Amino acid sequence: MLIALIARDKPGALQIRLDTRADHVAYLKSSNAVSQAGPLLDAAGEMCGSLVVLDVADMAEAEAWAAADPYAHAGLFASVELIAWNKVI
Repeated sequence: MLIALIARDKPGALQIRLDTRADHVAYLKSSNAVSQAGPLLDAAGEMCGSLVVLDVADMAEAEAWAAADPYAHAGLFASVELIAWNKVI
Protein backbone atom coordinates (compact mmCIF):
# COMPACT_ATOMS: atom_id res chain seq x y z
CA MET A 1 0.00 0.00 0.00
CA LEU A 2 1.40 3.38 -0.98
CA ILE A 3 0.85 6.27 1.42
CA ALA A 4 1.77 9.90 0.74
CA LEU A 5 2.94 11.69 3.87
CA ILE A 6 2.56 15.43 3.38
CA ALA A 7 3.90 17.50 6.26
CA ARG A 8 3.99 21.29 6.62
CA ASP A 9 6.55 22.91 8.90
CA LYS A 10 5.56 25.29 11.66
CA PRO A 11 6.18 28.92 10.66
CA GLY A 12 9.71 30.03 11.46
CA ALA A 13 10.92 26.46 12.06
CA LEU A 14 13.63 26.28 9.39
CA GLN A 15 16.38 26.07 12.03
CA ILE A 16 14.67 23.08 13.67
CA ARG A 17 14.61 21.40 10.24
CA LEU A 18 18.29 22.16 9.63
CA ASP A 19 19.34 21.00 13.10
CA THR A 20 17.44 17.70 12.74
CA ARG A 21 18.02 17.06 9.03
CA ALA A 22 20.92 14.60 9.38
CA ASP A 23 18.92 12.37 11.75
CA HIS A 24 15.85 12.60 9.50
CA VAL A 25 17.80 11.66 6.36
CA ALA A 26 19.45 8.75 8.20
CA TYR A 27 15.97 7.57 9.24
CA LEU A 28 14.77 7.77 5.62
CA LYS A 29 17.77 5.82 4.35
CA SER A 30 17.51 3.14 7.04
CA SER A 31 13.82 2.49 6.39
CA ASN A 32 12.62 -0.14 3.95
CA ALA A 33 9.27 1.65 3.86
CA VAL A 34 10.42 4.78 1.97
CA SER A 35 9.77 4.72 -1.77
CA GLN A 36 10.74 8.35 -2.38
CA ALA A 37 11.10 11.51 -0.35
CA GLY A 38 12.09 15.15 -0.44
CA PRO A 39 11.40 18.57 1.02
CA LEU A 40 8.61 20.90 0.00
CA LEU A 41 9.88 24.36 -0.95
CA ASP A 42 8.38 27.81 -0.44
CA ALA A 43 8.40 30.63 -3.01
CA ALA A 44 11.95 31.60 -1.95
CA GLY A 45 13.19 28.04 -2.45
CA GLU A 46 13.53 27.36 1.29
CA MET A 47 12.48 24.01 2.77
CA CYS A 48 9.04 24.30 4.38
CA GLY A 49 7.70 20.76 4.60
CA SER A 50 8.14 17.16 3.53
CA LEU A 51 6.70 14.73 1.00
CA VAL A 52 7.44 11.07 1.70
CA VAL A 53 5.90 8.19 -0.23
CA LEU A 54 5.76 5.12 1.98
CA ASP A 55 5.27 1.56 0.76
CA VAL A 56 3.72 -0.15 3.79
CA ALA A 57 1.28 -2.91 4.68
CA ASP A 58 -1.41 -0.59 6.04
CA MET A 59 -2.21 2.86 7.42
CA ALA A 60 -1.21 1.81 10.95
CA GLU A 61 2.33 1.10 9.73
CA ALA A 62 2.46 4.52 8.03
CA GLU A 63 1.26 6.20 11.23
CA ALA A 64 3.94 4.41 13.26
CA TRP A 65 6.61 5.37 10.73
CA ALA A 66 5.52 9.03 10.85
CA ALA A 67 5.50 9.08 14.65
CA ALA A 68 9.08 7.77 14.78
CA ASP A 69 10.46 10.36 12.33
CA PRO A 70 13.10 12.58 14.01
CA TYR A 71 11.33 15.63 12.54
CA ALA A 72 8.16 14.62 14.41
CA HIS A 73 10.13 14.16 17.63
CA ALA A 74 11.64 17.64 17.18
CA GLY A 75 8.18 19.22 16.87
CA LEU A 76 8.89 20.54 13.38
CA PHE A 77 5.50 19.98 11.79
CA ALA A 78 2.39 22.13 12.01
CA SER A 79 0.43 19.43 10.17
CA VAL A 80 0.91 15.92 8.84
CA GLU A 81 -1.42 14.17 6.39
CA LEU A 82 -1.23 10.48 5.51
CA ILE A 83 -3.14 9.78 2.32
CA ALA A 84 -3.49 6.50 0.42
CA TRP A 85 -1.91 7.01 -3.00
CA ASN A 86 -2.05 5.13 -6.30
CA LYS A 87 1.00 5.36 -8.56
CA VAL A 88 -0.03 5.70 -12.20
CA ILE A 89 3.22 6.91 -13.77
